[in-house]
Order: sequence, then structure tokens, then C-alpha cells
Amino acid sequence: MLLWGALAGFVGALATIAFRECIALLQIWMTGHDGSFVDIAKGLPWYTRVLLPTCGGVVAGLFLVWAKRTPAGNGGDYMEAVAIGDGAIPVRNTLLRSISSLASIASGGSIGREGPMVQLSALCASLVGKFSHFPSSRLRLLVACGAAAGITSAYNAPIAGAFFITEIVLGSLVMESFGPVVVASVVANITMRELPGYRAAYEMPYFPEIGGWEVMLFLVLGVLAGVLAPQFLRVLELGKHGFGKLRLPLPVRLGVGGLLVGLISVQVPEVWGNGYSLVNSLLHTSWVWQAVLMVLVVKVLATSITVGSGAVGGIFTPTLFVGAAVGYLFGDAAQALLPVHISQPFAYAMVGMGAFLAAASYAPLMAILMIFEMTLSYQVVLPLMLSCVVAYVVARSVDGRSMYEITLKRHRDNEERLRLRGTHMSELIRPAETVLHEEASLEEISALFLKYPVKYVYIVDGRQRYLGVVALQDITSWLLDKKEAAGRVARDFLRPHFLHEVTPDMSLGEALQLFLDHQGERLPVIASADDPQLLGVVFKTSLLDAYFRLDRAGN
Repeated sequence: MLLWGALAGFVGALATIAFRECIALLQIWMTGHDGSFVDIAKGLPWYTRVLLPTCGGVVAGLFLVWAKRTPAGNGGDYMEAVAIGDGAIPVRNTLLRSISSLASIASGGSIGREGPMVQLSALCASLVGKFSHFPSSRLRLLVACGAAAGITSAYNAPIAGAFFITEIVLGSLVMESFGPVVVASVVANITMRELPGYRAAYEMPYFPEIGGWEVMLFLVLGVLAGVLAPQFLRVLELGKHGFGKLRLPLPVRLGVGGLLVGLISVQVPEVWGNGYSLVNSLLHTSWVWQAVLMVLVVKVLATSITVGSGAVGGIFTPTLFVGAAVGYLFGDAAQALLPVHISQPFAYAMVGMGAFLAAASYAPLMAILMIFEMTLSYQVVLPLMLSCVVAYVVARSVDGRSMYEITLKRHRDNEERLRLRGTHMSELIRPAETVLHEEASLEEISALFLKYPVKYVYIVDGRQRYLGVVALQDITSWLLDKKEAAGRVARDFLRPHFLHEVTPDMSLGEALQLFLDHQGERLPVIASADDPQLLGVVFKTSLLDAYFRLDRAGN
């Protein structure tokens, strides 16, 4: 599987390069320039800044309508294809959505390009697997390898790319799957480096040496990122909700989104693009805090509009920008307010990128490794680890939002599995309606059997202690034999210890084992063996339902 992982890494890198070159060609065709979206926007007249995103949105919407008319199968998204699907990614649907994304990105949409890049890389790996007639389990792993190659190629971070897929998509670190994913990431990175035009995703400056007490500031930055990241995701959701209320045709909706972004860019051209050039600017030039705050607010608004209108793309890179801006503002404020010397704001911007990403993605390990790979500085490790972990914990506590739905599903499943594993019979007890005293007459027993379609009636003494059961079979045989019924009571037909007794402290597994030896639908629940007070019954259907939910949550 390692060789197949290498092949997936190679084709994934080629797919990423192809998408990137298509963006550059479209830029030149539409504006006559290539390079940074912000620089291009600044060089265009105001009406072009408005017209391009509007037209790009309409074109993107048309392709998206076409894509929606094609079958997406069970795994349209690569994360779903790996986590809950069979690994097959629909070709036509993915290509049409990628073209739609090209139109949105190349026309200045405030959205990331990494989403379609990774999707295309995963598609190439899926095609390789299907042509080689891979079974579903191996196909899913190969698609994961392709996705890791896409992340690596987009950010030139092979370790982070491997851990992104392992931590978010696969959900666990198992060497049988981690090995091929690592190989795919390495091959993708080597391929990118050997081809012309290679450059690091972000031009990171040298990270300064951090004093012992200053680490506490990075802890505070982690708390801030953990609080703000869910709010950023909430703003994106509000954008989707707002556009959803308009009930406009998809091309019109994306066109309106492009129009709004274009109007904003007349005054603030920095809203164009995914924020990549803005991050580099924050890391290498001095900004006044008012300018950073303004660009941050407007950029978040533009991203919410673009994402909310339905544009296809990623929010990974915009999240990195927001984290960098928050970190820069925090560092600038700390430098101005504290009487002692601290690091420059760009250092806090670098750590802020990782902390915000960890809080938004629920993947702190991936965030730590990505920023470390970008800086290749050991000095960043301690403040970065502290900020990322704190941001993740705070975000989980503040709001259960994640930028990846599959992560939320996995966390919900884990919580459900833990809850069910701790479930005891006390939570499944229902009233035992077929209960009679040991002195109940044969007529009372017969009446109860006629009222309830059961095979057994539970018998208790005067202190409500469980004694055993009276079986319908015994009563029926007695009556058919026309034996004397006068004076007969429940105690005369009693079967003590005929059924297994369940206790409230039993686990699901223990109770299920008792039902395996019993053909009926229910079993009596007693307080304990020493105190056999009848508490009620537990039904097999309730027990199996809880057990199957536990099984589903574990898969």
C-alpha cells in the first residue's frame, strides 16, 4: 500500500499544480495581471472591482447548478468518502464544482482555494483505486492519501498534511493507515519542490526567543483564540442563513455575493482573495492597529458573504488570516500596554495562526505541526503548543462548532459511545404492569393474562419482593385438564428463579448476555440479590436499541 500511497501523492501534487495554474491563467485573462489578488485589485478601476466578482459569481452559480443536476453518490466530499462512504468520488460532480470554484476564486471571491485542490487530489486517487479495482477499505485509504497530498501541496507542509488527514478525516493514528498517508505527503512535497515555480506557502520571519514569563501571554492568546474562533464560524453560518432566506436562484445568489464583495473592495481591496498576501504582509511589515482591525472586520464580512452565497471553496486559509490578525492585534496591544519589553506583534501573529486554526478545526496537533513546519524554528514550539492546546480546550468548552462537519460527527459519536458505555439498567427500567401478589386467585391470574399478551406474570410477596413467575402455559394446561380451580392461588403455580433477574447496576453487555439465554421480550429488574424488591422490567428492544447506538457510534 506504500507504493500506492506514493502514486496518490504524485498525482495529487499534479492536480494541485494544475488547479493553481488555472487560477493564474484566468487571472491574466480577466485582468491582464497575475500575482497577489490584493495587488491586482488595487490596480483595477472601481467598476472592474465590482463587475468581476459579480460576473464570476454568476458563472460559478451556473456551473454549480449543472453540478447539482449530476448524481453525487454517497461520497461527494472526500471527507465523507473516507469516513462514512466507500471511497468513490463522483467525477463529473467534482469537476463541475471545481470549475465553479475556479470562477469564484479567480474573480476575487473571499474564499480559500485549498478545498477544491484537496478534493481534486482525492478524486485522482479515487480514480487510480477504481481503475485498479480496489476494495472499499483500500479505496478509502487511497483517497485519504490523495487528500493528504493535496494539503501538502497547498501549504508545503508534509507532516501537517499527514496529520490533518489522520486527525480530522481518519480520526485515529493507526500505522496501517498512517504509513501510506505519510508516504503520499512526502512524495507530493518532493514533486512540488522539483517542479518550477515552487515557493513556500508563507514567508515566515525568524521567530524570536521567548522569555519564561512571556509564555503566559501566549496562554492568554490561546484563550482569546478559543473564544473568537467559534464566533468566526458563527458569522459564516449567519451568512449562509441570510442568503438562504433570500430564496434566489443559485447563479443570482452567487452573483449578489460577488456584487457585495466587489462593492466592499472599492474602498478596501484587501478583501479580494483568500488572505494569503495579507498574512505575509502582517508578518513582514508594520501595520497600525486601526488598519489591522478594519481589514480583519471587513475581511470576515466578505468571507461570510462569499461562503454564505454558496461559493465553492475552503475556509482554511481565511482562518489562518483571521488568526494572524487577532494575534497581531494582541501582540500590538501587549507591547503598548505592558511596561516591559516583549516580542514584536508578528511573533504573536504566527502563533495566533496556529491557535485559531486549532480552535476552529478541532485539530491542535495538526495546527502545531503546520506552523512549526512553516517556521522551522524550535523557538516557536513552546508558545505554539501552549496556545494551540488552550485554544482547542476553550473552543470545545465555549461552543461545539468546527469548520469540518465530520469532526463534529466524530465528537458526537464519541460522546454518545461514552454515555452508552456508562449506561446501566437503571436508565432502561419500565413499570412492570403484570404483577400479582402470591395470594392472587386463579381468576385474577387468568384475567391478567387475558388483559396483557404476555407469557409470564411476576409474583411478589407482601413486601413487594420478587418471588418468581406464573407461566401462561401452566395456567392453560390446568384449565384444559378441568382440574379444580377453587382455592388455587398464584403461589401454587409459582416458578421461582425461572427467569434471569436483572439488577440496576448491570451494564449493557451483562444484561444482553442474560437475554441471549431467554426467548422472551422482557426480564424482571430487582434491587439486588439480597434485596429482591421488584423495581420493574427491562425490554429487549430498549436494550438492543442502546447497544446498536453504541455500535454505530464506535464505527
